[in-house]
Amino acid sequence: MVDDKVLEEINFHQDVVEHDSASPLHRIREKEMEISGRVLKSKQKADEIVSEARRKAAEIIAKGETEGDKLARDAETAALVEADKEAAALRTKAAAEAAAMEEALAVRRAIAVDAIVAAVTQV
Repeated sequence: MVDDKVLEEINFHQDVVEHDSASPLHRIREKEMEISGRVLKSKQKADEIVSEARRKAAEIIAKGETEGDKLARDAETAALVEADKEAAALRTKAAAEAAAMEEALAVRRAIAVDAIVAAVTQV
């Protein structure tokens, strides 16, 4: 993964070496090549760090989504359990109210029958 600029510098460096290795231009190019090598290594290291950070970020996101799904399922289950408890309590209360109304109706029915019989027999 050597970019074009580095290859160009390597070729130029080789030309300088072949012609005059003691010239100041040669020493300058040699330092430039050394620095270019360091830059390339730093760039590769940075790319590795970024790649690793992206991988870790993807893992964190996946873990967060998994945990979020689990928490959502747990909350849904808890809400359903609570709703079932409330529904059972409402059914019990409704049954008790219905029983009380039936008792009241039976008492009132008896009173009404007595009143009707009394009204009919007194005529």
